[in-house]
Amino acid sequence: MGKITFYEDRNFQGPSYECSNDNPDLQPHFNACNSVRVENGCWMLYERPNFMGNQYFLKRGEYPDYQQWQGLNDSVRSCRLIQEQLSSSAHKLRVYERNDFKGEMMEFLEDCPNVYDRFCSHEIQSCNVLDGHWIFYELPNYRGKQYLLRPGEYKRFTDWSSLTAKVGSFRRVLDPY
Repeated sequence: MGKITFYEDRNFQGPSYECSNDNPDLQPHFNACNSVRVENGCWMLYERPNFMGNQYFLKRGEYPDYQQWQGLNDSVRSCRLIQEQLSSSAHKLRVYERNDFKGEMMEFLEDCPNVYDRFCSHEIQSCNVLDGHWIFYELPNYRGKQYLLRPGEYKRFTDWSSLTAKVGSFRRVLDPY
């Protein structure tokens, strides 16, 4: 269903490795990742093995260098194919200003390029992903660190990020076809 190819050098040069499903440890296959070609599916790349560290969302397309996917460096050590519920058009997210689904709540069905403009806060302390997959971004306009949220309850921001509750924007993960 999914297909992604990692290249050690920029512009799709050098040794490559093709992958079609989740891989918790890419280190045996390449030393560095400077370009990626996504032929099918949506993928989340992780800076460290076992789906840890900085996350980078990629949909079908070509990424000739790691800066094209907002990468901080050439380290990609694990990847996950995002496939569940992608064909569904339903997306629903509830965000809360405090832990454990308390305080002000707002429900979203669409992307939000600037959380502060809609929610009047830069911080989301908890959220409930009712339908679909979502990507939280640290900064407005889908920039900065990224966090994949699958359907489920996130009672504290540490359930999706170990660093901060600051969320500048978020968007739905949609099937790229």
